[in-house]
Amino acid sequence: MKLKSDVHILNKRARHEYIIMDEYTAGIQLYGTEIKSIREGKASLVDSYCQMQGGELYVREMHIAEYRFGSYANHEAKRSRKLLLTKRELRKLDRATKETGKTIIPLELFINEKGLAKLTIALCQGKHSYDKRESLREADDKREMARAMKF
Repeated sequence: MKLKSDVHILNKRARHEYIIMDEYTAGIQLYGTEIKSIREGKASLVDSYCQMQGGELYVREMHIAEYRFGSYANHEAKRSRKLLLTKRELRKLDRATKETGKTIIPLELFINEKGLAKLTIALCQGKHSYDKRESLREADDKREMARAMKF
């Protein structure tokens, strides 16, 4: 039996602000009330980032709203959450982030077919303003081409 989940929380600004070099899918260590809030779609990846600490990767500033039926056991909305990756992936990301200008940004939070919360993260490099203008121009050109094809 496969569960079909419609929870896909995106970080829309990330693809505009950064050049994406490599993507990974990581598990997240969550409390019980956090997963319930995510299943309701009450999470945000705006201004969140990932940081290495003690050989482990943590996502910071990711907002998961408090669960409305939670009581004294409710979670803190913007706490640091540990990401679950293999040792090889962690070493690779650690080496890459020590280079100047590279960072790890969450792109998408979703529930997989087993009902587990997963986070798609990416190794990124910041775009310059002229790169952003160029990517906007490309998107406009694609949109114009699609409109022209319809007629």
